[in-house]
Amino acid sequence: MTSVELSGKVALITGASRGIGYGVAEALVARGDRVCITGRNEEALKEAVEKLGADRAVYVAGKAHDEAHQAVAVERTMEAFGRIDHLVNNAGTNPVFGPMADLDLDVARKVFETNVLSALGFAQRTWHAWQKDNGGAIVNIASVAGLAPSPFIGAYGVSKAALINLTVQLAHEFAPTVRVNAIAPAVVKTKFAQALYEGREAEAAAAYPLGRLGVPSDIGGAAAFLTSDQSDWVTGQTLVVDGGVFLNTGVA
Repeated sequence: MTSVELSGKVALITGASRGIGYGVAEALVARGDRVCITGRNEEALKEAVEKLGADRAVYVAGKAHDEAHQAVAVERTMEAFGRIDHLVNNAGTNPVFGPMADLDLDVARKVFETNVLSALGFAQRTWHAWQKDNGGAIVNIASVAGLAPSPFIGAYGVSKAALINLTVQLAHEFAPTVRVNAIAPAVVKTKFAQALYEGREAEAAAAYPLGRLGVPSDIGGAAAFLTSDQSDWVTGQTLVVDGGVFLNTGVA
C-alpha cells in the first residue's frame, strides 16, 4: 500500500482497528489517502497501523462517545497530517439482544451514545477543525436495521435510524461545503456481527440474491466512492449495500 502515490487527502475513521472500519481504512489508504484510526483496543490499533503503513496511518485509542477522546483524535489527526478531508463514523455497539419491551433503558442510552451522539460529536469537531473552511465529506456507517424492523436488535436498529436522520440533517446544514452520506450494510462478516451467522453462514447467505454475506471491503469500496470526486453531487443519501437482500421484501 505504501507504494501508492499520496492523494493529499486525509481521513479520520472511527472504530477502525478491525472489521468494517479497517476495511474502509484499507480502501482509502490503497488510493493514496492518509488516515487516523480510532478504537478501544490499543494493541489492535497498533497492528492495524502496521498493516496500513506507519507512514500512512496513525491511531488514537479511546471510547467513541467520550468527548475528550473525540477532541484528542481530531487534534492528533491535525497534528500528524494538517487536515481532515473525510470523516467516517463507523464506531458502533450492540450490547443487547431481545425485545424492546424488556430493554434496559441504561443499555439503550449506551447504544445511542455510541451509535448516534459519537457521530455527531466527531462531525462537529471535524467541521470546526477543517471542513467548514476547506470542504470535505462525512460518511456515517448505518445499517439496514435502521430501515426496517429488526427482531431482537431493536435498540440497535432505532439508533441506526437516528443516524440516518442525522445524516440528512447534517447534509442540509453543512452544505455546500461538506457532503454527508450514509451507508446501510446488511450482514457483513466481522466479529461484531458474528452472532448473526456463526455456524450457519450458508443458511444466512441463502437469503441474499447475490449468494453471500458482505465482507469489509464491500463497505470500504462504497466509502471510497462517497469520499471521492465521483460523488461530488451526492449528499444526504443512504447507500444500501446489502447483497440484494431487500429485494426479498414484499414477496409472498
